[in-house]
Amino acid sequence: MPPSAELPDRDALATRAVPSMVLSDGSPSSMTPMPPAAVEKDATIGAQTRFAVQGNAIITGGAGTLGLHAGDALLEHGLSGLMIWDANPANAEAEIEKLRAKFPRATIVALKVNVTDEEGVESAMEETIKLLGSVNALFCFVGVVGCVESLEMPVSQWRQILDINTTGTFICAQAVAKRMVSQGTGGSITFVASISAHRVNFPQPQAAYNVSKAALLMLKNCLAAEWARYGIRTNSVSPGYMDTILNEGDGIAEHRKVWADRNPSGRMGCPTELTGAIVLLASSGGTYMNGTDIVVDGGAIVF
Repeated sequence: MPPSAELPDRDALATRAVPSMVLSDGSPSSMTPMPPAAVEKDATIGAQTRFAVQGNAIITGGAGTLGLHAGDALLEHGLSGLMIWDANPANAEAEIEKLRAKFPRATIVALKVNVTDEEGVESAMEETIKLLGSVNALFCFVGVVGCVESLEMPVSQWRQILDINTTGTFICAQAVAKRMVSQGTGGSITFVASISAHRVNFPQPQAAYNVSKAALLMLKNCLAAEWARYGIRTNSVSPGYMDTILNEGDGIAEHRKVWADRNPSGRMGCPTELTGAIVLLASSGGTYMNGTDIVVDGGAIVF
């Protein structure tokens, strides 16, 4: 065994120092105080403020169908600034321009970002702060799928899927959380997991993707515990099969039929059907939601 691969001295384990989590005490002076319990007298104002979204948000994979719909919904509920991080934001230039036309008072920007590159993410973070001033929410939509028999899967493909879906999500979450802590504002972080994180898909084999999404559920739990004292809430949504370009084409027509036939609702989901959960988790209506996973799948997960 080469020196670099040697195990640590067993005797040293007895004297190691292990850090301990610090939880919030929920006091008025903490970052997790109880909000006012007063009921709004004006019904219209009450409805508008219940799910109000404030500040600025980053959406990774934001140039994709689900990310764009999420951005639109967040802006409808009051988001001031939207930063789209995507590997190919130019592919959605027309859609991004439509958002700018629909929300002329909002600052809407897109950057080309590789979420697996720590330095690139940090550079994008600095540019985001320069353009928006602050960051109050993060939504991690970026992800790749790989449908291949596990006996035949190249290890390089396994590593790439976990690197993008899991490690890339952590890199972005850590960068944003550090900024939220330095701002002293707290914020909301939402991972986009999947029903694939909860059970094996059928009929397509996709072990790496399933594992990468299941890891996000535990990562969400860990960060929810560690970062709550900073006023940062970490949650996730688990979509079922959504009717996007990733699930189109004659090559998977039979798969689409199986997905629909095994769903109590008898169909795939529409991208707009995910936006309610997205808005809730970032809004004033979700201030006591931390470590939560919301499944949006038409009931597929019951089987």
